[in-house]
Formats: sequence, C-alpha cells, structure tokens
Amino acid sequence: METAKDGRAVRVAKAFKYGLKGITGYLEPTERELLRGLVDDVISMLEPQSSADEDPLTALIGLDMNVREPSDRALLRLLPNVMKNDGAASLEFRQLTERSLRETKIGALRATAMGLDRNDLVLTPEEARLWSMAFNDVRLVLAERLDIRDEADADHVHAMQDWSQADDVESYLALVYNFTTWLQESLVQAMMASMDRKG
Repeated sequence: METAKDGRAVRVAKAFKYGLKGITGYLEPTERELLRGLVDDVISMLEPQSSADEDPLTALIGLDMNVREPSDRALLRLLPNVMKNDGAASLEFRQLTERSLRETKIGALRATAMGLDRNDLVLTPEEARLWSMAFNDVRLVLAERLDIRDEADADHVHAMQDWSQADDVESYLALVYNFTTWLQESLVQAMMASMDRKG
C-alpha cells in the first residue's frame, strides 16, 4: 500500500500472474503484515481446544466425539453443517471429519503465513493451491464479520474502494475484504493460465 495525499494507505500490490518464473506477485511489507495478521487470526479460530479426557487413539485416527456445532458464525462458515435440516446427521459427520478439516485448513494457512515472510512471491503450483485455500477462508471470516448475506450486501461492500474513506471498523473491514478478494481472484486466474499453458 502506498500513502495517499491525506496520509492514509492505499493498495499498490501487483496482481498474481503466470509467466516464465511461474506464478508471481508482489506485496508491500505493510500488505504482507496485514495478511499475516488475518491468517494468524483464522488459525487461532480453527485450532481445536484440547480435552484432558480425550482418547489418544481416537485423536490419532481423526475422530472427535466431543465436537459440537460452532457458536461463532464465522467459524461455522469455515466448518459448516453438511445437512441443513438434519442436525443429528450433521453432528455425526462433523465428529468423523472436522478434526481433519481443521488440520487441512490450518496447514494451508500456515504455509501461506510462511510464504508471506518472503519479499519475492514466486509460488509453486502446490503453494498457489494452499494460498488460494487460505485466502478463501480469510474471506469467509471477513464476509461473516461484515454480515454479507446476499448479492446486495456484497455489492454494498464492493462499492467501498477508497482507503481514504475508511473511517470506521466496518468500512476498513470492507476494504480488507475487497483487497483479499482481488488477490484471490488474480491468483486463481494465474493458476488457470498455468494449467492452460501446461495443457
């Protein structure tokens, strides 16, 4: 992000693209710091609470019989119910799969956090896949915090593009959401270009 005339920060990141070096992008240090903070926050949300009476064997094979539907709506977006109208079936599926789903998401987020420490962003196909997963989870959390429920809500958030107008928490979150969306979209386009070139 660069500094505008009024002293506020605006975006100067470069979109991800596919070229001779692979998938590349550019982020200012402040932008990497912002994204790293967002990623770390989502990791904290996803890290399961350890239980003293947890069966080590059950944990080893990925089961979690103590799991419950998240009360935090943002976490519920990350770990949704598979069946809206069948709580018992959703709970059973959650007990069988939630631990591994959390671990998969945390793995992608941590890989992204480590990558954000680099000045030069040159991603392998696997890194790009993990970054895309991480950006998506960050966006899901931000969308819930912004109470995006339908297309009209999304359009309202998308209209916020000027960092100089970020004078409250909601408008700042909207700008961060739009920034993350832009990054993810450019990354997906670069991944598709990579696949087309190889195909």
